Amino acid sequence: MTTVLVVDDQFLIRAGLVGLLRAAPGIEVVGEAENGEQAVDLAAATRPDVILMDLRMPGMGGIDATREILSRAADPAPRVLVLTTFDLDEYVYGALRAGASGFLLKDSGPERLLAAVAAVGGGDALFAPSVTRRLVEAFSRRAEPGARAEQRPDIGALTTRETEVLRLIAAGLTNTEIADRLYISEATVKTHLNRTMTKLALESRAQAVVVAYESGLVKPGQGG
Repeated sequence: MTTVLVVDDQFLIRAGLVGLLRAAPGIEVVGEAENGEQAVDLAAATRPDVILMDLRMPGMGGIDATREILSRAADPAPRVLVLTTFDLDEYVYGALRAGASGFLLKDSGPERLLAAVAAVGGGDALFAPSVTRRLVEAFSRRAEPGARAEQRPDIGALTTRETEVLRLIAAGLTNTEIADRLYISEATVKTHLNRTMTKLALESRAQAVVVAYESGLVKPGQGG
């Protein structure tokens, strides 16, 4: 059973999401929030597996709420799937930098919504990797280079193999595909990934993609 917290300031959108999720097998909606402050409190109280997070809300927005929830969360931390109107959106990029696991367009259909919840809940692959990569490429070299350099994790702490796994994650490969590419087992891929996430203090696979681009490990336009 995957537990989900739904966060959106618009009642009709929130109610629609809740209705779709409650009708789906294997999903339990454990709470609803209309702003970031409520989301932080409910996330701590209900400890959901997945949080559907609106970005633009009065008071605390989705980016700050995502950062606050993940900083407070005990293991395993919830996976945050942000809801947006536009895919190439600097707010979405900010949410991925804060640790969100992926994003979903608000006009997506029910099947897309359920697939996204399943993908981020599983955590072994990026949801819509080509779109995620396009978003990160669009914003990874924008403003505040000095501030970002100070905040950027040190990928020099990674081993050669961990660096290679990070590069392939940024290319959108699944754990199975990485294992095939490097001739190692999926369990070994997960070990390298877990060590990488710990060393770089990362919360999600999508955040790892951001770090790979911002550090220069992967350049815009590079493939897998």
